[in-house]
Amino acid sequence: MKLLILGLNYAPEPVGIGPFSAGLAEGMAARGHSVTVVAGQPYYPQWRPYPDQPAHEAERLENGVGVIRVPHYIPAEPSFARRLRHYLTFARAARAPLLAAARQGCDLVLTVAPALFAVPVARRAARAAGAPLWVHLQDFEADAMFATGILGRSRAAERAALALERRLLLPADRVSSISPQMCARLREKGVPKDAVFELRNWSTLAAAGAGDGSAYRGEWQLGERHVALYSGNIARKQGIEIVIEAARRLRHREDIVFVICGEGPNRAHLAELAADLSNVQLRPLQPLERLADLLALAAVHLLPQIAEAADLVLPSKLANILASGRPVVATAAPGTGIHAEIEGCGLATAPGEPGPFADAIAALIDDPARSRSFGAAARLRAEQRWTRNAVVDRFERTALEMTA
Repeated sequence: MKLLILGLNYAPEPVGIGPFSAGLAEGMAARGHSVTVVAGQPYYPQWRPYPDQPAHEAERLENGVGVIRVPHYIPAEPSFARRLRHYLTFARAARAPLLAAARQGCDLVLTVAPALFAVPVARRAARAAGAPLWVHLQDFEADAMFATGILGRSRAAERAALALERRLLLPADRVSSISPQMCARLREKGVPKDAVFELRNWSTLAAAGAGDGSAYRGEWQLGERHVALYSGNIARKQGIEIVIEAARRLRHREDIVFVICGEGPNRAHLAELAADLSNVQLRPLQPLERLADLLALAAVHLLPQIAEAADLVLPSKLANILASGRPVVATAAPGTGIHAEIEGCGLATAPGEPGPFADAIAALIDDPARSRSFGAAARLRAEQRWTRNAVVDRFERTALEMTA
């Protein structure tokens, strides 16, 4: 089949949506399909253009995939108005190359959100090609923006935004998301049951379980201390402030150090909160080739999330956390997606309560046998639920059925 993909984020972005869009495209190409991607210029998670990547690039073959890059506005501090401009400029820039590719013929158009504003462009391309449209949501943008206060608290504005979202989603032949809870939310939004599809992210299993963390211990002067590790995007919906509060409550524990690796719009604020804490280290996002060692550094992985963002997104980092074979401490209420995914692999505490969060971290560090048991269960769960080949195979089967 000929597959046309529209997505703002793509490799070489090392975290978030980019690696998964690239993995899906490359996985389909490796199975003999012709794949073309129209993507934005790389910028995430630093929210800055990559210095070695052009803003605009004609189609170039990357790992068997034809990739077209288009320029767009990149806000250094992504407020709502700036995000809106960010998404709209991408949709506008992507329109001409996407339509040109569609007119050359394709069997299926897939668009990956965020950037729901690009869905009308994808829909027009699908019509031009006489092909079905598949919309894949990595998170619920409007819900998350209201939950985190980016869009304020106006109920009228929220209703209008969700109505627009529904109008964008309903014409699609298939609408997918990354967890059972998020798929249920799609149905609540009015997407027909037979159009909803679960398409998970995956872990890089081989890399995730192969390191020992010793190099980082030397570089960062961690000694033999137990590391409570957070790695990934630093934004409002993660609620990472709870990690700093937990570190403050455990500052008397000289055997525990909190390491936060990542980039994002909330990083400077986090650094201010941790300025007086000697048991917190803030480090930049680490290279993908060092992922194994970074993950292995953790005695405990930390997965905070604010209550308002529950089931609006399932953090992509969770796949590799589980695959690393280390226990997890998350902030998640029973019945939410994160709680279901880590059950038996770690501990979940109520969002927004730093005391129980700190206690759970200390409890796992003080109980090595329980931690090992949780870690083994986490690795097994990653192998059962989060393998790339299984996800791409499932996508391929469904795509071929849609285009038969």
